[in-house]
Amino acid sequence: MPDTTLPPCSVLILAGGRGQRMGGQDKGLLEWRGRPLISYLHDLVRPLTDDLIISCNRNAERYADLADRLVSDDTSDFPGPLAGIRAGLAVARHPWLLVLPCDAPRLDMALLESLRQSSVVAPEQVQMIRVGEQWEPLFCLLPRAIAPQVEAAWQRGERSPRHVLLPLGVQAVPCAVDDPRLANLNTPELLERPI
Repeated sequence: MPDTTLPPCSVLILAGGRGQRMGGQDKGLLEWRGRPLISYLHDLVRPLTDDLIISCNRNAERYADLADRLVSDDTSDFPGPLAGIRAGLAVARHPWLLVLPCDAPRLDMALLESLRQSSVVAPEQVQMIRVGEQWEPLFCLLPRAIAPQVEAAWQRGERSPRHVLLPLGVQAVPCAVDDPRLANLNTPELLERPI
């Protein structure tokens, strides 16, 4: 169960990519163990929020039932996950925005609660998963207050979430290098591999 003493958060699931490694298919809707990938994230985060946002650039009618609201990129060329983060920050109703990729169905509540609890220690900072020395910017908790800095970086032409978020001050939430919860099932081979 979620820790109700922590500040409320909006949740953004990123499902707006081009799906190049999947032959152009919409990753969030690909099936894993008989269910669309995004359904695992939906079920996990639904108890955390009354503001569940899905960033998608196609199949809006299929995603609509899973979200409180949908956002999409303001350009049609699939500019990457920073576009979805930017759109999510613009509409989030709570002071924090939990950002997750749609292709990580093995995440669990304990990891999400670690991110949320970290925000109590460093309330002005981005909370981000770090695996060894590697930052994972698509597994993060963002203070909504950074929206102007993200927008300014976007307008300067920056498209890398890591390059935009790290200079803003980041609190690491460490994970083991082989933590299975962070597995991105983003190729056909990974989707089919027995786990």
